[in-house]
Amino acid sequence: MDLLFLGTGAGLPAKLRNVTSMALKLLEERGTVWLFDCGEATQHQILHTSLKPRRIEKIFITHLHGDHIYGLPGLLSSRSFQGGESEVEVIGPKGIDAFIRTSLSISGTYLKYRLKITELEEGIVFDDGQFRVEARLLDHGIASYGYRIIEADRPGTLLADKLSAAGIPPGPIYKKIKAGERTLLADGTVLDPNEFVGPSQKGRVVTILGDTRRCENAVKLAEHADLLIHEATYAAGEESMAREYFHSTTAQAAEVALRANAKKLCITHISSRYDRLASQELLNETQRYFANTEIAEDFKEIHIPLP
Repeated sequence: MDLLFLGTGAGLPAKLRNVTSMALKLLEERGTVWLFDCGEATQHQILHTSLKPRRIEKIFITHLHGDHIYGLPGLLSSRSFQGGESEVEVIGPKGIDAFIRTSLSISGTYLKYRLKITELEEGIVFDDGQFRVEARLLDHGIASYGYRIIEADRPGTLLADKLSAAGIPPGPIYKKIKAGERTLLADGTVLDPNEFVGPSQKGRVVTILGDTRRCENAVKLAEHADLLIHEATYAAGEESMAREYFHSTTAQAAEVALRANAKKLCITHISSRYDRLASQELLNETQRYFANTEIAEDFKEIHIPLP
């Protein structure tokens, strides 16, 4: 599992940063990619990466401000010409359906794949047993959501050496034990899978927040997250401006990470008024509050390892 930033700026494109989009690469887990937000020129950013649009399975939109959605019609259209045939689901706030369908209709765009659009409310918005996605409303000028992506725990490792030592040769029995089934041997012995399978492997949690002021739902979504993505549009000390424009500072992002006991924080949605040197200072001041912090850059990739 890896998170690739395609755009990390706030409001409008800049030389250093395109507007917001990020890709959660689930290639090993399910052979797909999930996008979170799709600002203008996201498909251009993808051209500079190894991402394949046909791999995109879901697109989660945090809110309907232009710097988070203006890239959607172009990306959805281009995917038809790039070998994309599998269904794509777009999940976002009320109004996302009208925005997409109006854009595609007026431009005469025909998609070769099925497009599913889901307008969300708070709660579980996806659950297939392997991954569960929870959405909560944040505090922004318009409806803005944060997403908590929860991977199911994985079964423990089969202790094949222990089975072999017990005189059980490899075969279908190993598969049953791995699946957690109590197994009856020909001599009447019952094998308890708990004795031959190691402890389950804890699934990962990734929290991706849309634009927001500091709020309690951000903390709830980020509880014990392996990785928290939080906007930091303003520097510490600019809390009054951040509140006026419904955004957060570096210090407020760090506070959410601390209160949630997150393992790692990455700040993004950086204002274009911060150049490369000033961006480094944003990182430095965030790390003074929460040490395990990184700052997002376009094309930066963060690996999220299994515990």
